[in-house]
Amino acid sequence: MTDSLASESQNETGRAAVWRAQGVTRTYRGRTSFTLVLAALTFCLVAISAQHIGSQAASQGISRIAATVPGLVAAIAAGLVLLMAIRAFAKSLAAGRSSDLHAARALGADASLGAWKALSWSGALLIVTGAAWFMALNDAAVSRTFFDLALIRSSAGKVLWAFGTNVAIFAVSAVLILIWSLLVAIARTIPGEAGRPLRFLAIAYGDLFRGLPAIITIYLIGFGLPLTDLPILSDLSSTSYAIIALTLTYGAYTSEVYRAGIEGVHHSQVAAARSLGLSHAKTMRYVVVPLAVRNIIPPLMNNCISLQKDTALVAIIGTIDAFNQSKIIAANNFNLSAVTTVAILFIVITIPQARLVDRLIERDRRRIRAGG
Repeated sequence: MTDSLASESQNETGRAAVWRAQGVTRTYRGRTSFTLVLAALTFCLVAISAQHIGSQAASQGISRIAATVPGLVAAIAAGLVLLMAIRAFAKSLAAGRSSDLHAARALGADASLGAWKALSWSGALLIVTGAAWFMALNDAAVSRTFFDLALIRSSAGKVLWAFGTNVAIFAVSAVLILIWSLLVAIARTIPGEAGRPLRFLAIAYGDLFRGLPAIITIYLIGFGLPLTDLPILSDLSSTSYAIIALTLTYGAYTSEVYRAGIEGVHHSQVAAARSLGLSHAKTMRYVVVPLAVRNIIPPLMNNCISLQKDTALVAIIGTIDAFNQSKIIAANNFNLSAVTTVAILFIVITIPQARLVDRLIERDRRRIRAGG
């Protein structure tokens, strides 16, 4: 009698464990089922789209290999995502059958993670497929308008040569901005009554040029100074006017970055320097500014990225930069592929700077966490 009761108790305990395991994994099974269906639909859609878009690209004169390879890669990726979803679904089934609550939880967690990964990749593939369909719609009208490879190849030399103007404007402006904005920031932080006039002028300059859009500043200087008949200033090139305008505009923004770095230096550093007999100027030169610059390199790099992109605004005053050159080519060919070339050039030169900023920010975070 005792053995029978013990056996029934064990059976009830086992059934209860199974019920608990099933309750724990029920949500996982629903999620993996939905993921499996979505992954299967994604695979079918990607495969059909790859075949159709590849055939259409081949009919536009693109080689069969170049037209087929991207679609084949996308179909293989969709197949791998489908396999990932199948494995997640299988794990959720195994979790539901398991009588071990801990094993069921582990299998359910693995199934959930696999389902989320499959969902993420499915979403990415659907977005890429949608973009491909957008490029192929209306007899590939978008592709022919923005990505005419023949026009890109024929105009690349002229656009690259003109892009050198953008690079030159950026390089000269960046150096002038770093020097000019530091002077403005120091003027704004001069202490005491004697420094009030300079502080007022620095504040007024910052408020004025941060309030003006860069394109208006470029327009006013590029077309206004030549009308003044002032010696030297009225005879400069459009590139020089662009450099002056960008220096004034970004000098206002960068001076605020410098000021934040200067005010971020702990007052004890200044007090220690002054106690050693250093004047205010020497304290700024040898103590405050070096410490401030160390802390503001990431935001300074962000300003450089913005400056690099805004060199395209100089087209408004007639400077033959990459954007103006591409507009001339676009007008002659009724096609915007040359402008796409300019966009690619700016992206190529900007992305490394953005990644450098990310690395600098991460380095500062590690230093702060380490207490250094």
